[in-house]
Amino acid sequence: MGQHFLTDLNVARRIADTVDACPDVPVLEVGPGMGVLTQYILKKDREFKVVEIDFESVPYLREHYPALGDNIIEGDFLQMDLAQVFGGRPFVLTGNYPYNISSQIFFKMVDNRDLIPCCTGMIQKEVAERMAAAPGSKAYGVLSVLIQAWYDVEYLFTVDEHVFNPPPKVKSAVIRLTRNSKAELGCDAQLFRRIVKTVFTMRRKMMRNGMKQILGKDSPMLADPIFTKRPEQLSVQDYIDLTNRVAAAIG
Repeated sequence: MGQHFLTDLNVARRIADTVDACPDVPVLEVGPGMGVLTQYILKKDREFKVVEIDFESVPYLREHYPALGDNIIEGDFLQMDLAQVFGGRPFVLTGNYPYNISSQIFFKMVDNRDLIPCCTGMIQKEVAERMAAAPGSKAYGVLSVLIQAWYDVEYLFTVDEHVFNPPPKVKSAVIRLTRNSKAELGCDAQLFRRIVKTVFTMRRKMMRNGMKQILGKDSPMLADPIFTKRPEQLSVQDYIDLTNRVAAAIG
């Protein structure tokens, strides 16, 4: 399944320890594979479940980690109803995330933000940098804005490619996301997401180009100076304020 298995147990232990920053809630590990993180999380005496889609890994986990018992969920995390995992209780999300779907995992996290106060784990270094990027940087984009709207992002440490078998072609990084204090975004969340995704499809052009798709090319609002900026120049709060203005303009 295109997986790269972590072979450095010291790195695995450090990743597993990232869940300690959010104690007293259960832990869900995505894609445990051969259990390199699982073995250390099991030692933490936390309520713990894993979700694994790879039919070859599940029997291995059952055999080598009998302490998991009935806490192995066979299935696709992206298709799961997360409210059912721990009976509607919040939980920490962690894992050595599959690189090809990591962004989808984090978008699902955002959609279930009231269930996930803390998310940790390892992802591709480039993705981690995008998630943590500040406005004005080249890495700042859709992922930065949509995640930082709801979570505080910490880039914890970089992981060299040589601690995997087979080694990936890219470096990895370990991150921790902690839910911020916002109960509401302060704008229409769906319109906010639509604006962010639309303007970043033309990130090298002025905001005006992307916003024509939402406001209409003849909208007088397009004369506003904010639309002469590029998408990466706006902060999360700028996008929230813009969403409210756009909502008023389009009725």
